[in-house]
Amino acid sequence: MTISKTLCLVTAALVITNCAPSKPEMKTQEKPTISAADIGRRIETLADDRFEGRAPGTNGGLMASQYIADEMKAADIAPMGIEGTYFQPITLTETTVSDGSYMKIGATNYTAGKDAVYWTKHYQDSVTVSDSDLVFVGYGVVAPEYGWNDYAGVDVKGKTVVMLVNDPGFATKDEKLFKGNAMTYYGRWTYKFEEAGRQGAAGVLVIHETEPASYGWNVVSGGWTGPQIDLIRPDKGASRSTLEGWLTIDSAKDLFKTANLDFAALKSAASQKGFKPVPMDGLKLNAQINNTISTVKSRNVVGVVKGTKYPDEYVLYMAHWDHKGIKTVAEGEDGIYNGAVDNATGTSAILEIGEAFAVAPAERSVLIVAVTAEESGLLGSAYYGEDPIVPLNKTVAGINVDGMLPLGRTKDVVVVGYGASELDGLLEAVVKPRGMYLIPDPKPEAGYYYRSDHISLAKKGVPFLYADAGIDHETKGKEYGTWFGDDYTANRYHAPSDEYDNSWDLSGIEQMTEIFYELGNGIANSRDWPNWNETAEFRSLRDEMMKQSD
Repeated sequence: MTISKTLCLVTAALVITNCAPSKPEMKTQEKPTISAADIGRRIETLADDRFEGRAPGTNGGLMASQYIADEMKAADIAPMGIEGTYFQPITLTETTVSDGSYMKIGATNYTAGKDAVYWTKHYQDSVTVSDSDLVFVGYGVVAPEYGWNDYAGVDVKGKTVVMLVNDPGFATKDEKLFKGNAMTYYGRWTYKFEEAGRQGAAGVLVIHETEPASYGWNVVSGGWTGPQIDLIRPDKGASRSTLEGWLTIDSAKDLFKTANLDFAALKSAASQKGFKPVPMDGLKLNAQINNTISTVKSRNVVGVVKGTKYPDEYVLYMAHWDHKGIKTVAEGEDGIYNGAVDNATGTSAILEIGEAFAVAPAERSVLIVAVTAEESGLLGSAYYGEDPIVPLNKTVAGINVDGMLPLGRTKDVVVVGYGASELDGLLEAVVKPRGMYLIPDPKPEAGYYYRSDHISLAKKGVPFLYADAGIDHETKGKEYGTWFGDDYTANRYHAPSDEYDNSWDLSGIEQMTEIFYELGNGIANSRDWPNWNETAEFRSLRDEMMKQSD
């Protein structure tokens, strides 16, 4: 960020200005600025080929994280990592299901990738599941706030639970059931695998269907085959089910038919209150999973601007710095996944915001966290959530920035997970004076709120906002904005073509960075503690956390 060293004129106290830089030797500063040029410089650097796609555990990833630390230092953002550094080191495992592995139910041997995918989170060379009885547990949800327990009245210890993807609200479209068409955290596969482990199940299989999952089987088979990166957890995965996996819908229907069960009828029954688990009589799972295991090192990058009055209270900005690295391609093809939009944009934005706070510190501290291994399953943020640099009950609120399109300035701001927390209202108070408006996530059924890094802290109780520019371009309208987003998704998302281009219109990224700064600045200069709304699944966690901190 280019910092002006002379007094900048402003029209309102909370409006960020774009003042020209002065001579470096001048030291006075009244107002911070947000600079599109500096954001663009950082995006271009992070998306450069020399960082080799910023994969965790690679030389390119190491170089990228060092660059971020260097930018923090240059911006007067103080180190807040381990032992006085900017880094929170993380050891990751790379596990590949190897030859000799199998999963059988009855007489059926499931072909990995074609009929099913399966793996283990146990940090072992080989695991087995023997003669494990199957039980259909509906959606596999235990949600006290919705009066729902799919495991009620059944002991599944040592058994294999089979369940549907998403949650009952999506199935019924009943707005009074969960959140209707909008996915809750209970609809995410991450929750389902974790809950099955808590219930003591030996195996857990989620039935894939494209509409409720919001992606096709190709995403499942492509994402869960080949090398898998994960955290080395303190219990080495012992708290998880021995086998986790997905079944194709056709495999699942055949499975239910073998057990003389009506899949359609049970699927319908599972969406109704009072559903009881159904034993899949006569079916037993036998499996062996052999692993090839190695470890890789990566790191989160953490900096802080200490508050002037309440330095032990923190507003947190988060973005992931990693991308997908280099893939093997034919000679002459581009195999570097540069990740310019995803997420050099967000990383550059939070660096810019941190620099703004360094110019004009707030009363509360501001924590800038660039996390690793998001593309491998939100692992860097998950590690931070388990071992936070600052106490979570001292983290006032968080803002996650992930993948800002160079669309240009818009009239709208989309809030993913709209209605989850009081942060929505604070955001609206920032954008409304700009003549802008908020829109909810247009596809709440896809559960995007549960698919980015903020969820790692949200499920610990910390209120988090996940927002971005909408589609209503200031001059070209919604049709152009929709086309722009669809074109990126179809042609550049998670592809080598996600590269920086000097022709990008950075005005919209600058606009959103200003908004995120202003929102955090307002919170950091207040005594407010924004909370989840009463209906949010994380409200009780936050309330209990704050009681313990009193």
